[in-house]
Amino acid sequence: MDLSEYRPNVGVVLFHPDGRVWLGKRAATPGPYAWQFPQGGVDDGEDFRAAALRELREETGARSVTYLARTDGWVTYDFPPEATGSKIAKGWKGQKQVWFAFRFDGAEAEFDLSGEGHPEFEAWRWGYLAEAPDLIVPFKRPAYEAVAKAFAGLAASPPS
Repeated sequence: MDLSEYRPNVGVVLFHPDGRVWLGKRAATPGPYAWQFPQGGVDDGEDFRAAALRELREETGARSVTYLARTDGWVTYDFPPEATGSKIAKGWKGQKQVWFAFRFDGAEAEFDLSGEGHPEFEAWRWGYLAEAPDLIVPFKRPAYEAVAKAFAGLAASPPS
């Protein structure tokens, strides 16, 4: 796989102290696959962890976090053939991501979805890492399965 065709990106799984995870409902996105984790591009020369913290702050307002873990290597996904937009126009085949796990240590009042004028999310909730692959758009599902596997040891189990 030629990774030069993939846009560098970071993703964040934000863990509640009880092991649940922060899930955001994408703004103006109809269901059923409207929920995802914060993620975003990496600026030229930007440290991946710094990019993850920046994206988390920009998209959720969260600042009170503690680093837990990161994935090894790249997690990739291809954009679907019907996709349009600036990333496709710039010639990217998909995204290559490094994922970070952080624990949220603040008060929930810290969450601000205004997105500094460009909101990514219109709602949020605490959920379970194991449910995330079923909530994301299908073309990202294998990436979310890899992230769920990587961070499973940090996660709470859904009630049976």
